Parts: sequence; structure tokens; C-alpha cells
Amino acid sequence: MQNTIDLVQSNLNPDLQMEGILLSMYDRRLRLANIVVEKVREIFGDAVYNTIIHRNARISEAPNMHMPVVMINAGSRGATNFLNLAEELLAKNGEPLSQAAG
Repeated sequence: MQNTIDLVQSNLNPDLQMEGILLSMYDRRLRLANIVVEKVREIFGDAVYNTIIHRNARISEAPNMHMPVVMINAGSRGATNFLNLAEELLAKNGEPLSQAAG
């Protein structure tokens, strides 16, 4: 991934900045998934979002239904993950959630 970012910066967009790293399709029952999370956080540190998008059936169904997962089942784990990510992105960029919603 870093090589791709470096290539784009050197050839197309020298101002390209990485916003952060989002871990997704996570299944805590899988040992490999836990190892990957640990290694990515070890290597990239604060660039990794705290929010992790867990593997979830509702997320997989959303594109076929042409709807965001929060509209299909707002209480699902996938929807909650994406809402948490939105809050984290807003906080990281200094915008309170109450201002963004209004």
C-alpha cells in the first residue's frame, strides 16, 4: 500500500496524504485476523483508526439493496461500526458530531 501511495505522490499528486488506515472484514474468532490487527497497529501506529469494521451479513447485503447499511438495520454490528467510524473521522478532523449532523 505504501508503495502505491509513493508512486501516486511521485507521478501524479505530490500533495496526496493518507487520511488513515481502516481495518475491515474483521472476524475476531480468527487467529490470523487478530495477528493482522496487531501487526498493522504496530507498524502504522496512530494512522490506524480505532474503529474496526467487523465482517457482517448486513454490510454484504447493502450494495445489492442499493442502501446504506444504517438504513437496512441501524442496530446491526456493521451499521454501528460505520457510525463509530463517522464519529472518529469527525473528531479526528476537529468537527464535533453535533455540528456535522446539523
